[in-house]
Amino acid sequence: MINKTVQLTILFTLFIAMSMSAQSVFGKWKTIDDRTGKPKGLIKIYKKEGLMYGKVIDILEKGKEGQVCEKCDGELRDKPVKGMEIITGGKKNDNGEWKGKRLFDPEQAMTFRFKIWLNPENTDELKVRGYLAFIYRTQTWLRVEG
Repeated sequence: MINKTVQLTILFTLFIAMSMSAQSVFGKWKTIDDRTGKPKGLIKIYKKEGLMYGKVIDILEKGKEGQVCEKCDGELRDKPVKGMEIITGGKKNDNGEWKGKRLFDPEQAMTFRFKIWLNPENTDELKVRGYLAFIYRTQTWLRVEG
């Protein structure tokens, strides 16, 4: 039999690992329209070469499931929104926030500077702020398990 100290150490290590992964900005997030309060899509946020990226993995709005980027210019014009990279190259700051220069809104075909951070009061909420000059909007995205 494994002695109690070893068992407690294993349980404690598993608990710490689970709590650390639950507090990450990485994973799947349900976007919520800050104007209507309705879910719009699912975004997968991931890390590549130390930077933050995010792409649309599903569209939740009824009737927009096969949406293409009609207002986009260049190579994105008429491309499916599902699968589109909307967050590119975010860098982590010392305070746990991620900042970058490309948060793309395919509905408006606009690119914003961004700041992304976990809500300190609820780590299952992600605050996503887009900046255009000195004007900004903040949305709250909800963590999706799996």
